[in-house]
Amino acid sequence: MESNESSYVSSPELQPKRSSPQPKSPTSDSMEKPTYIRFLVSNAAAGSVIGKGGSTITDFQSQSGARIQLSRNHEFFPGTSDRIIMISGSIDDILKAVELVLSKLMTEIPAEEGNEVDPRSKVRLIVPNSFCGGIIGKAGATIKSFIEESQAGIKISSQDNNYYGLNDRLVTVTGTLDEQMRAIDLILSKLSEDPHYPQSMNAPFSYAAAYNTVNYGPTGGGAKYPNVKEDRSNSMTIGIADDRIGLVVGRGGRNIMEISQASGARIKISDRGDYMSGTTDRKVTITGSQRAIRAAESMIRQKVAYDAEN
Repeated sequence: MESNESSYVSSPELQPKRSSPQPKSPTSDSMEKPTYIRFLVSNAAAGSVIGKGGSTITDFQSQSGARIQLSRNHEFFPGTSDRIIMISGSIDDILKAVELVLSKLMTEIPAEEGNEVDPRSKVRLIVPNSFCGGIIGKAGATIKSFIEESQAGIKISSQDNNYYGLNDRLVTVTGTLDEQMRAIDLILSKLSEDPHYPQSMNAPFSYAAAYNTVNYGPTGGGAKYPNVKEDRSNSMTIGIADDRIGLVVGRGGRNIMEISQASGARIKISDRGDYMSGTTDRKVTITGSQRAIRAAESMIRQKVAYDAEN
């Protein structure tokens, strides 16, 4: 239940127990320095990571020694309807926690989608734009070596397609759990070589308030900004190719509901055969405040563009 979410963020005073100390390598001091990683999780799957009363996330912290934080309900990564997980600690602890979380998510996906388990899945890491160059390397040499070594697919989102004013990019890692973990290990180790990278973890969800209509304070109280009545009579209609409209709607209407909730806009899709004039694009009518319309349009276009890239 969302009313209990204040307990989902681990307290810095609670020191997670380690089952057995890990031997330190004299050549890997950076392994013990605190760092972090962020990645996306669907709003629907977030509950399985949290667990009843926060039991699962607490257990994962205890097993790994890392701190796990999750953005609150409706605090989505801009242009998506996905929540943000941040895991912090030493690289060793972070990797243990990431594996626990991804393993949990992989077991939940078949039940959620009604499909058989696909051994190759995707995880989208959030990386500040200023550190993406280190992952890419000169003429793409670093990312190529990471792909060869891990056997995972690694793709970095284009800066040109970025949400306006956003300084983060998405790094999509595709593969089996083992392949993903090898790739994440390489990526996190490379990021953490830069002493400035760990300093950027202080405000992991700072854009949530700027990009979403429901804004939460730092205490997670769920307080909205003062109720300013906005003109909700605005509407705009965009065209989406008929064969892509399913990406907007989602299974059982999940995507369109999450986009509507995140943006605050109402979204209506024309019936099959009712196209934009002179095209075979379905009409998607977005109604609400100007801000809500802009947010919804961006999420819809990102949903279609992301799938086309992958």
